[in-house]
Amino acid sequence: MKTFKYILALLVFMIGVTSCDKPNNIDPKNATEVPVSTLFTNAEVALVNQVDNMSVNFNISRLLVQYWQETTYFTEARYNFQDRKIPDAYARTFYRDVIMDLREIQSILAEKELTGALAIQKANQIAITEILQVYAFQCVVDAFGDMPYTEAFMGITDSSPVYDDAATIYADLLSRIAAAIASLDESEGSFGGADVMFGGDVVKWKKFAASLQLRLGMRLADVNPSAAGSAVTAAVANGVITNVSESGIFYYSGVNPHVNTIYNGFTNSGRKDYIPTNTIIDLMVSLDDPRLPLYFTEYPSAGQYEGAIAGLDAAQTYSNYSHFADRFFEANFEAILLDDVEVHFLLAEAAQRGFIGGDAETHYNAAVTASIEYWGGTATEASDYLTANPYDAANWKESIGTQKWIAFYNRGVEAWAEWRRLDFPILNVPTGMVYGDIPVRMPYPYDEVKNNKTNYEAASSAIGGDDQRTKLFWDVN
Repeated sequence: MKTFKYILALLVFMIGVTSCDKPNNIDPKNATEVPVSTLFTNAEVALVNQVDNMSVNFNISRLLVQYWQETTYFTEARYNFQDRKIPDAYARTFYRDVIMDLREIQSILAEKELTGALAIQKANQIAITEILQVYAFQCVVDAFGDMPYTEAFMGITDSSPVYDDAATIYADLLSRIAAAIASLDESEGSFGGADVMFGGDVVKWKKFAASLQLRLGMRLADVNPSAAGSAVTAAVANGVITNVSESGIFYYSGVNPHVNTIYNGFTNSGRKDYIPTNTIIDLMVSLDDPRLPLYFTEYPSAGQYEGAIAGLDAAQTYSNYSHFADRFFEANFEAILLDDVEVHFLLAEAAQRGFIGGDAETHYNAAVTASIEYWGGTATEASDYLTANPYDAANWKESIGTQKWIAFYNRGVEAWAEWRRLDFPILNVPTGMVYGDIPVRMPYPYDEVKNNKTNYEAASSAIGGDDQRTKLFWDVN
């Protein structure tokens, strides 16, 4: 018994001495520093999830561009942004969950003094965080127009940031993407396995960045042809995406919570809130599009397809219409940020406008073919489809705009932007509205009215009114 008391006393003493060596006020269960790799994965996934999101609380772009219609609750398909404060969540996700984490990575890396291969890897990491910030900021500007930029992320130092001119932001984004591309060094890696899209492959990141440079440039084609042409020329010289293996496609693991947004909404949440519209189904039927059975199920009988009325001011029963094809409901169904289909369409337009050499029809055919084959169609089907629906140089905006809109199905954010810029296809007019009521921008976040009133009012005045019918600076036709 005496021996046991001695042992117990020794243990108490040892524990006391050990505890004295620990710093005070440190919570061992909560990290005070987050690894760069973790921040990057979080930001990359947050970006993909927001661009791909189908929740009416975060992203209604598929409804805006009339790919989908709601069933029971239909106000968002009739362009009600306010009830759910959709603009607030849309902007907050990009600023807080994506850009802020990427800026923090840059801040951490800036403090590291490295040499040799590690210094090159660091430069690559900084460049890639720039590329994703440019992508995120373009999504924000393309939704709202003028937005906080130079004074964003100043915290308590400046909690009421001014809104920068959207065209000026675009010019800076082009400078940033050019600098990022120039600083990428393919001799070393970047984020390795923390990069869940490219696995740290710098070659692919450079192609992704050049393709984003191409997209940015072409968005300016109608409003600033000189800047557009320069950006396009630089992008092609830098080397854009040429095939699906190089594309910026995010493959979900299929294990919760890393699952496709449709699977999450329909299977995990057990809801049936969305159905395809008559806008897209009727158009594809009229063109005898081979992607029709690859996008949708047949209804009411074999070989027939029925889409819900886009923007109807009433509920529509899920079982009465065609549904999304099985592929869309797979837990690991991928999300596309930027791919070879988009690049070929952009190159077709660039050639048509004379920004680059080459034949517009060749790129147009390549885009349509790549889209059909990506979804599971054959080269023969693509060839027959193009024979029936050839490129029309005299009406190139209609040719490119219509086929791009079909190819971008399920990519609502980019489809909405390009529909506004190219003005095709012609969408259906929702019940009780006129065509001009279809939104061409998102209203500013509603909390800005009370949190940043002076700058909000100045921005609203600068763009011509905080209205969803106010066109962005690049939407001039």
